[in-house]
Amino acid sequence: MSNAIFSLPESHNEPILSYAVGSKERALLKAELDRQYHQEIEIPLIIGGREVRTGKTQKAVCPHDHHHVLAHYHEAGEAEVRMAINAAMAAKKAWEATPWEDRAAIFHKMASLISSKYRYILNAATMLNQSKSAYQAEIDSTCETADFFRFNAKFLERIYQQQPISDPHVWNRVHYRALEGFVFAVTPFNFTAIGANLATAPAIMGNTVVWKPASTSILSNYYLMQLYKEAGLPDGVINFVPGRGSMIGKVALEDRNFAGLHFTGSTGVFNSMWKTIAGNLERYRSYPRIVGETGGKDYIFMHASGEAPEVAAAIVRAGFEYQGQKCSACSRVYIPASRWAEVKERLLALLAEVKMGDVRDFRNFFNAVIDEAAFDNTMKYIELARSAKDAEILSGGKGDKSVGYFIEPTVILTTNPKFVTMEEEIFAPVVTLYVYDDAKLDETLRLLDETSPYALTGAIFARDRYVINHLTEVLANTAGNFYINDKPTGAVVGHQPFGGSRASGTNDKAGSFLNLIRWTSPRTIKESFTPPADIKFPFLEEA
Repeated sequence: MSNAIFSLPESHNEPILSYAVGSKERALLKAELDRQYHQEIEIPLIIGGREVRTGKTQKAVCPHDHHHVLAHYHEAGEAEVRMAINAAMAAKKAWEATPWEDRAAIFHKMASLISSKYRYILNAATMLNQSKSAYQAEIDSTCETADFFRFNAKFLERIYQQQPISDPHVWNRVHYRALEGFVFAVTPFNFTAIGANLATAPAIMGNTVVWKPASTSILSNYYLMQLYKEAGLPDGVINFVPGRGSMIGKVALEDRNFAGLHFTGSTGVFNSMWKTIAGNLERYRSYPRIVGETGGKDYIFMHASGEAPEVAAAIVRAGFEYQGQKCSACSRVYIPASRWAEVKERLLALLAEVKMGDVRDFRNFFNAVIDEAAFDNTMKYIELARSAKDAEILSGGKGDKSVGYFIEPTVILTTNPKFVTMEEEIFAPVVTLYVYDDAKLDETLRLLDETSPYALTGAIFARDRYVINHLTEVLANTAGNFYINDKPTGAVVGHQPFGGSRASGTNDKAGSFLNLIRWTSPRTIKESFTPPADIKFPFLEEA
């Protein structure tokens, strides 16, 4: 055992490959897409490092070609969930006792594997099973995932370095313990990187994890488990348990050893889980840590001094990249009347360039929504707008689910700032615009603040610095990630720590030390070198 005090390599962001015509990476990704498309694999549960097959299987398909099966995955029952909890608890002592630098080395190897051997495997799986374009898959499943692993390792090092003051006769120190129990990670379909981070952020801090992945991102999540194994993550540290969320959650949240929830998903589900946890407090060894990133009704607000081409491009990119299925996706826009004609012209011109179709055709900017439930729900909102007196469909509005779950990028114009699509999260390629009177700037800002219960991301466009300062101050509580003259999507690990408040979550900032600190239970240790041997104090002496 070395007695050196180690220092990790400095973190860096994984370079984004372009997949331009004629590039090496384009050819490699195309080949991997073809390989994965023409095979059907079986995906087991992975518990304590062992593959578990329950016999109860479901299909993993391409959302843009939903008759095409990519995999058959096994679903957990109650027995398997308890098995996963037991495996996590069995692995806990050895993993927590593993030197921090050894844990960090495993995560650095994970990042290296992603940027080399697993790059095209993860990108292709994300494209096919989650219907992402090549670029969207690259920035997600490769770059952001590798960034989480590298940056979280460095955050770990810096957290452990935070130590209290001592004096010549006393040594004070803090021992950053893992939580006393297992962490339950519940992850969404829309980002492979979120699936990776929610399970691994607690793990790097010495915790063991029961991971319930989204059924609609099962393929890329399964390949992540293979990557973890190859990188040397010990068996049982992360246990992979696909299945019905309500059942898995019930078993996990009732267990005495439940110590924390790391969640990304809907506000309603998160609220329900929080209530369940509150009702079970007497069962637990300690108060569980609850970390959640939930819904959003993210906005773009343009001031009259803003630039119309920039605003139009931000609407298309933030609203329609990955079919609007990002927590941060723009879904409501406020445009001053004096600039509306310019924005409208440029917006419609950009939308005319958008091609929609299969992810294997790299000319397609736009692909399918995740499943039939998402398709049907989105079309209900579109039809509501189509029949409303105070709204009109400016662009798009058509859907077809015969082959894939395709919905055109849809722009709704409303005269009612409280129209339902301005208020409710749809999580789909639907953006609603409201044109406001330039003279009613502050009134419109209040509307923006009060219209939605969420506070995840938001963007303002203005050139006047006094206006920028004013908007930034007035809208302080409307977004945990706030953008000035930029789209409200695309947070980068280590650059823009991500998370919102209000109904958007606990704002524990994935991609920063703030998230990792939630997965440790500090113990303060005081060691006296010259402890007293009597009870004499000067004030006790006679005058």
